[in-house]
Amino acid sequence: MCTTCGCGGGDAKLDGQPHSHPHHDQGPAKPGRRRISLEQSLLAKNDALAALNRQAFAERGILALNLVSSPGSGKTTLLEQTILRLQGQVPVVVIEGDQQTSQDADRIRAAGAPAIQINTGKGCHLDAHMVGHALDSLAPPEGAVLMIENVGNLVCPAAFDLGEAHKVVILSVTEGEDKPLKYPDMFAASDLMLLNKVDLLPHLRFDVDRCLAFARRVNPKIQILRVSAQTGEGMEGWLAWIEAGRTRALASRDLAKA
Repeated sequence: MCTTCGCGGGDAKLDGQPHSHPHHDQGPAKPGRRRISLEQSLLAKNDALAALNRQAFAERGILALNLVSSPGSGKTTLLEQTILRLQGQVPVVVIEGDQQTSQDADRIRAAGAPAIQINTGKGCHLDAHMVGHALDSLAPPEGAVLMIENVGNLVCPAAFDLGEAHKVVILSVTEGEDKPLKYPDMFAASDLMLLNKVDLLPHLRFDVDRCLAFARRVNPKIQILRVSAQTGEGMEGWLAWIEAGRTRALASRDLAKA
């Protein structure tokens, strides 16, 4: 279960195979103190596993990004275009999170990147244990960029650290400019917001300045880039942001080895 909605992930699958999980055998939480205790225990276990993931990334100079959004924001299309633009320059590996199907992982593989699909079943988010297990199968090379495409949900993924360097929240202009105020935890937890599908702005009643002001009200430090995965607008800025993060990851690895 997660801390917000009580979802269960006991039927999670990794590339179609059943994925046992140490956190999901506790049964439904009862109201009151027992529920609070279970929530705290769950997050503490997750944070401990996330720390192990983070250490593994640091030792190998891997930049891990946790891509979060609501369904339909264009995450997978953005990821496909990112992979195509980085091909031959930067190794990219992908963990795909969805409740069912392997369609997104199939799309990512077709774009040229190794990918592993995690199906969460009834669960509405990825957690650190799932990511750590997927890493064993992916075995990303040193200096890789790991893209974790989380389950489409602007609530629960905000609470679960996966060991990533940054959460990147994708908001499309088709969703409404008030999303940062409606889902503040996600925008507060993210270091970067990608405002996607900006090519559609001429056809919509979407106030960009209002949206950006709402995001900065929730998180004054959040960086914001405007992009269109369809037309390529703003993609160079996004790629430069990734490269800067990868450079820092490699420098930290080299410093630790010195």
